[in-house]
Amino acid sequence: MKKILLALYILLLSLPGFSQDIIEWDQQYQVKMEDFQSKRSKIDGEVILIQTSAKMDFAFAMSNYEFMLTKNFNSKVTNTFSPKSAVLIAPDLETATKLVKFAQYQFDLNELYTRQFRKMLYENKGAFSSITYINPLFENVQNELTERYSEAAEITNLGLEQEVLLKLHLEVLDEIAELKDFCKTCKPPKVKKK
Repeated sequence: MKKILLALYILLLSLPGFSQDIIEWDQQYQVKMEDFQSKRSKIDGEVILIQTSAKMDFAFAMSNYEFMLTKNFNSKVTNTFSPKSAVLIAPDLETATKLVKFAQYQFDLNELYTRQFRKMLYENKGAFSSITYINPLFENVQNELTERYSEAAEITNLGLEQEVLLKLHLEVLDEIAELKDFCKTCKPPKVKKK
């Protein structure tokens, strides 16, 4: 019995450490240099690389009956950042700081498209919808996200053009605010039938 209690105690002590492995998007959270914990991250040399590891996930476990009765999937769609796999390589601290700002832009951009996906799920879910309705919506959102990210990376030179990045970032933050009903913990307003 003592061995079981000791094992449980050790497990509970290690839980806070696990929670730091993934950062869920939060309006107040700002990506920091310390969030790039990959062994490949470094500040020296001539290479510039940013890999944020921000991603959108959609996961749920429910019966077909529960799925049919569920309309709001906001809590099932998350936008996360994984510090352990985030890579930042820059020649100097100034460039690294600019890359971190670009990483914040990407994390916020991911949140925007996460909210758009939540909205699509909500608006396209019918009473007898099959789960297959989700795949084309997800692919569409992923394609739009990738296109917008690639364009921003190109026109800001991975965030090195700070004025251009700031303009794009403010646009994304405004768009996030417009989708306030589709945050992870929000409940979208019911659509009134005519």
